[in-house]
Amino acid sequence: MPDPDPKLDSENQEPDNADDLDEEDDDDDQYDEEDEEEEEEDYDDVAFEPATPRSARLKMDALVRRMLTGPVSIHVHDVIIKGNTKTKGYIIEAEALEALKKATTMQELLQASNAVNSRLKSLGLFNSVKITLDSGPPEIPGSANIVIEVEEARNRLWGEIGAYTKTEAKSSSVEGSIKYRNLLGYGDLWDGSIAYGFDHSAEVSGGVYFPRFKALVAPVTARAYILTQDWLNFYSYKERSVGLSLGLFSNRYHNLEYHLAWQTLADASQLSSSSIRSQLGHNLLSSLKYRLKIDRRNSPVRPTRGYAFVATTQIGGLAPDSHSLRFLRQEFDLRCAIPLGFYNAAFNLGISSGVIFPWGNGFLNKTTSLPERFFLGGNLSPVCALGGPKALWGFKTRGVGPCEPTRQINNEDADAVGRDFLGGNLAVTALADLSFDLPPRWFREKGIHAHVFACAGNVAKLAENYRSFSVQKFIESFRSSVGVGIAVPTSLFRMELNYCYILKKFDHDHAKAGFWLTFSRPS
Repeated sequence: MPDPDPKLDSENQEPDNADDLDEEDDDDDQYDEEDEEEEEEDYDDVAFEPATPRSARLKMDALVRRMLTGPVSIHVHDVIIKGNTKTKGYIIEAEALEALKKATTMQELLQASNAVNSRLKSLGLFNSVKITLDSGPPEIPGSANIVIEVEEARNRLWGEIGAYTKTEAKSSSVEGSIKYRNLLGYGDLWDGSIAYGFDHSAEVSGGVYFPRFKALVAPVTARAYILTQDWLNFYSYKERSVGLSLGLFSNRYHNLEYHLAWQTLADASQLSSSSIRSQLGHNLLSSLKYRLKIDRRNSPVRPTRGYAFVATTQIGGLAPDSHSLRFLRQEFDLRCAIPLGFYNAAFNLGISSGVIFPWGNGFLNKTTSLPERFFLGGNLSPVCALGGPKALWGFKTRGVGPCEPTRQINNEDADAVGRDFLGGNLAVTALADLSFDLPPRWFREKGIHAHVFACAGNVAKLAENYRSFSVQKFIESFRSSVGVGIAVPTSLFRMELNYCYILKKFDHDHAKAGFWLTFSRPS
């Protein structure tokens, strides 16, 4: 029989092959789409380009398989920035260039790209950040170009308002501020704020923050302020400060600042005690302040594990002026949170101390300035007051320590004579707090918990009394309180409703057993 026509055979064979190829293409396309979805989930805003031709997708598949088996060497050739119409390019480069060019493998490059993406978003300058990994020049094998495409935020103006307890004033205050970002294109943040405290204090301030400025590596801050504190409800004087603070260096652990302020103490009532009258008038504060802070706690508002250590050193008297305050101030704060393993319970322990000395000729006979002394008490939670001796549960603002009677207007009113609290050069506080979850599920989901606490502290005046100071008497005169309460931690502050019972106080201390409501911002 004659052989079959080879043409027919070839025609019959071609459709079969085409079907096979189509099935393989469908499988490959399905496999490629699944891989692309997995890659997008793993690497978020980090993309590979080009990704449309089938040959490129096959190369990508091979690259992914190689990355799963071991390191893939790569060299970053260039970093290209797009979309920054207002922001200076070096601001983005400072956050990205070093981390990306350090990468020597594809795995390290992907990790660095994700880290850079998070860092750029944290600046608050961009609505979106996309990092694309592209192939480098053909003449440089194994190279890659990084394309960073940003979309700048359109809304640069916003405002905030809130009620907090300020660590510096040790009293609650209502604060409002208006902020504008990236005015000059350096990632700068400008703000103006007004704060009014329930102790009749008021502050008006304005400042600017630069995350990077020119060749400087560390952020730069500058702030001018006018602060008035009317202590007439507690004491017999008013305090007013006009000043400027400059942030010279700041990173995760270290902070260096310079403060320049003109301080005025005035007594319009003419009732202040003799110690206060000797402090009235004008002083110039010119000081350098260094702070070391290591905080390994899992939360600043409800720590359940970890530790924290803060050391602050301040030296005043850097200006050659007779009114310049000359002093050396040192503060320490140590905290430890120990988890107990049930009901999310934790035991918080803390101890804070501070000392201040005058320096210069005849410093043993000098007294320290009243605004720079230590004052204990106030509507502030010791759990949030990290940085030095400040708060005592149950004791009112500046209601602990040495005091003197004010001047008497009429001898018949001797029983109604007020007192001026003078603060001290040495202060120590201690804290013990047991926190635990409440049984209702809704409370646990919101972070609302109960706590049982105890605290103790004391402040003493060392100036002009160094030789007669007794450590034993200082310890014996510690004030203390215990209590129980409910705490509501948020991302901005910690609210507490406590019942405090005063264990030990002295005749003239301002302390109150009963319910206290506090709003404390972490310091």
